[in-house]
Amino acid sequence: MVLFYIAAICFYIALTASCVLNFHHYMHMFQLNSYHASEQFKWIKENLPHVICRHIFTLISAGIIIFTFSGSPDLMSISTFFLLLSAAVFIIVNINSLFFGHKKIKKKLVYTPRVIRMAVTSGIIYLAALLIPLAFCGVGAVSLLIACGMQILSAFIVMLANLINTPIEHGINRHYINDAKAIIDGLPDLTVVGLTGSYGKTSTKFFLEKLLSAGYNVLMTPESYNTTMGVVKTIRGSLNATHEIFLCEMGAKNVGEIKEICDIVKPKYGIITSIGPQHLETFKSIDNIIKTKFELADSLPKDGIAFLNTDNEYIRAHGYAGNTVTYGLNGGDYYADNIMVNEKGTHFTLHHGEESHDFSTKLIGAHNVQNIVGAIATANTLGIPLEKLVMPVRRLESVPHRLQVISRGADIVIDDAFNSNPSGAKAALDTLAVFDGYKVLISPGMVELGEKEYELNKAFGSEAAAVCDYVIAVGEKQAVPIREGLISAGYPEEKIFTAKTLDIALRHCDGLKTGGKKKVILLENDLPDNY
Repeated sequence: MVLFYIAAICFYIALTASCVLNFHHYMHMFQLNSYHASEQFKWIKENLPHVICRHIFTLISAGIIIFTFSGSPDLMSISTFFLLLSAAVFIIVNINSLFFGHKKIKKKLVYTPRVIRMAVTSGIIYLAALLIPLAFCGVGAVSLLIACGMQILSAFIVMLANLINTPIEHGINRHYINDAKAIIDGLPDLTVVGLTGSYGKTSTKFFLEKLLSAGYNVLMTPESYNTTMGVVKTIRGSLNATHEIFLCEMGAKNVGEIKEICDIVKPKYGIITSIGPQHLETFKSIDNIIKTKFELADSLPKDGIAFLNTDNEYIRAHGYAGNTVTYGLNGGDYYADNIMVNEKGTHFTLHHGEESHDFSTKLIGAHNVQNIVGAIATANTLGIPLEKLVMPVRRLESVPHRLQVISRGADIVIDDAFNSNPSGAKAALDTLAVFDGYKVLISPGMVELGEKEYELNKAFGSEAAAVCDYVIAVGEKQAVPIREGLISAGYPEEKIFTAKTLDIALRHCDGLKTGGKKKVILLENDLPDNY
């Protein structure tokens, strides 16, 4: 009997260790899924074989426990043996998962205060489920099976903890939001410029910050901080009385999220860079995307100005009753023409009323010109003369992972790995087409496009066929529509390779024979860890 208790203790320790590791894994996915239970359930459904593998030994152990405890007392020695064996297996599996995880993590779990609170709540749930059966039933079939059940249910405990913590999180978030509002209200001379769009908003923000810095003290939300709490964190941590302009990027996956940010920062100016089928899984329709992006324009005061990219068909068709400044490549209050693109950069002429100025930039592609024109229009409207913007435009640098041109030995890499959408993917292919060399596309395609995802990735494959000398599709599932689009466009199958991971894709690319040509490699999108 002593041996049985030792075995049971080992089993409990191993199960607990497994639950801790599972919490870390599922919490990581939950964070990547923006703490949305619906997206987490969808992830579990799409990755069910992976989820089952994390719990298969527990299911086997539960079966053994049921078999042995439902049999005769003579089977207790068999139960002890299998409990010890299961414990050993669990420990080996957990150590392997902890130290020798086979998948390289791109973005690690960040232990924010919210995650720590969920960890505490999850720990309380687990301990309660473990100790209460032990107190009432002792060490036996019931308590052991409940412990097994908790290991199996660890895929859902983070969501339960989040649900339990919801009132606390709402209270904490409301405190931070009110604090951010008070900071904004305490800076009456601050000019707030909001930026939103399905794509182009981050690049336009970076460009505008450089242009406005020629005449103002500017703060912008860093990197891609564009959620409500990301904006709040920037305000509370960085905004002060010396800042004259605050550039606030606004992202959304659901209707109402941009209005929520506008209610905090109270923008006077708003830039809508684009509208397209981005995040269709959560928005459900393009009409909801249009409505959400225009929440920025609708939140502006009567003397505010909306800067609208009228090259975009959805923006052009929607209409807006307030004050507007339009921009683009096909007309508007500010527009560019005479666009000349080569490997060294882009030249264009900008027109506004009676004024015309020639601009040059190291950045490549007409899509970059579009974003730069939007930044020029805003900076000029805020008081910086066009002639004073020529030099800042020349000094603009690529935004990291957004068509950033990098030398990689003798090769050239066009890094567009941050995110992808149909318009951005086409712009990336247009950029690749400018270069001389052996053109290689490496891509897992596009995600979060709802029911149109397969169709749009197939179209991306067809477009790639006209530009690329070789295509490496990443991910066996994601590669299917890209491959189908390539073949439907008459692309040779021997020039298509499917790689399970980006690392395999890059190694395969390194081994390609190019007939002496330099390789020009387009990295179009890099899916996060939850894909």
